[in-house]
Amino acid sequence: MRTVAFFNNKGGVGKTTLVYHLAWVYADLGVKVLAVDLDPQANLSAMFLEEDRLEELWLSGRGGTVLGPVRPLLEGEGGIEDPHVEPVGDLGLLVGDISLSGLEDELSQQWPQCLDGRRRAFRVVAAFHEVLSRASEAQEADLVLIDVGPNLGSINRSALISADHVVIPLVPDLYSIIGLWSLGPRLRVWRGGWEERLEKRPEGLDLPQGTMSPAGYVVTQPAARLDRPVKAYARWTARIPSAYRESVLQEEPVDFAVEEDPCCLALLKHYPTLMPLAMEARKPMFHLKPADGAIGGHTASVQDCHRDFRDLALRIAQQIGVEI
Repeated sequence: MRTVAFFNNKGGVGKTTLVYHLAWVYADLGVKVLAVDLDPQANLSAMFLEEDRLEELWLSGRGGTVLGPVRPLLEGEGGIEDPHVEPVGDLGLLVGDISLSGLEDELSQQWPQCLDGRRRAFRVVAAFHEVLSRASEAQEADLVLIDVGPNLGSINRSALISADHVVIPLVPDLYSIIGLWSLGPRLRVWRGGWEERLEKRPEGLDLPQGTMSPAGYVVTQPAARLDRPVKAYARWTARIPSAYRESVLQEEPVDFAVEEDPCCLALLKHYPTLMPLAMEARKPMFHLKPADGAIGGHTASVQDCHRDFRDLALRIAQQIGVEI
C-alpha cells in the first residue's frame, strides 16, 4: 500500500480536483483506492457526496467522519476506534469534517512532547496514520490519496508524516513560485523533526516513517482571460522547474522547459465548461454523458480529459511503485 498526499500551502491550485479525479481514474483502472479528506473545509467530501449524506455523517454523532475515530483519544477516554469508510462506487472515502480545525492546538502542543518520549503525544501526532492504516486494511486498498488544506499548520504536519510520497499541484503564477520557496524547507523541517522524534519512540507503537518523498509536481494551466495575456503565464511556467529543484529537491537550477522536466508529472489543461456539468452531475468530468449535457464540442473535451488524467495516474503510479 502506498500513501500519497497532494499538498501546496497555496490555495486555488486544483489540489482537491486532482485527488477527486485521480481517485476515480485509479478505481476505473482496477486499483483499490482510498480517498482521504484531511482538509477542514471538507471540499473533497462535498464533491463525492450529496449534502443530505454529509449532514447525516456530520450530525449523527456515530463517528462517520475522519475525526470520529480519534475523538476518544483526544478526550482521554480511550484509544483510536475503527474508522468508517464511505463506499462511493468502486472506491472508499474517509469523509472530512469541518471540526478538524479544532485539532490544531492539540497537535501543536503534543509535537514537542514527543521529544520526551510520551506515549500519548506520539499517539495523538500519529493518529491520522493509525486511522489511515485501519481504513486501508478494511478497504484492502492498494493506494491512499490524501487531500489536505492550503496551510503549513500542525494538522497538515500530522497528515504529511503519514504520507510515503508528496505530489505538489501548481498553477503558473507568482504565488506558486513563492509558495514553493516556503513549502520545500517546511517539508524538510517536518521530515527532520519526525526523524528526531522517532529516536524517542516508546516501544510497541505503530508509527509512520514520515518519508514524504517528493513524487513530482502537476501544473494546471489556467483558463484564458482577456485581462491576463498568455505570455504572463508562460513566464511563470518557465520558472517552475528551477524553483522546484532548488526549494524542494535542494538541487541546482536547470534551464529546460516544464514539458521536458522529468519532475513534471503532467501539464493539465483547464476544462472550464466541463467542471460545472461535473459538479451538477456529481461525477468526474471524464464520466460525463450526453444526458449530463456533454454534447457537441463537450464530447471531445470529455475524451481529452480522460486521456489527461489517465496519463497522469499512470505516471504517478510509475513514480511511486504501484502496479496497474
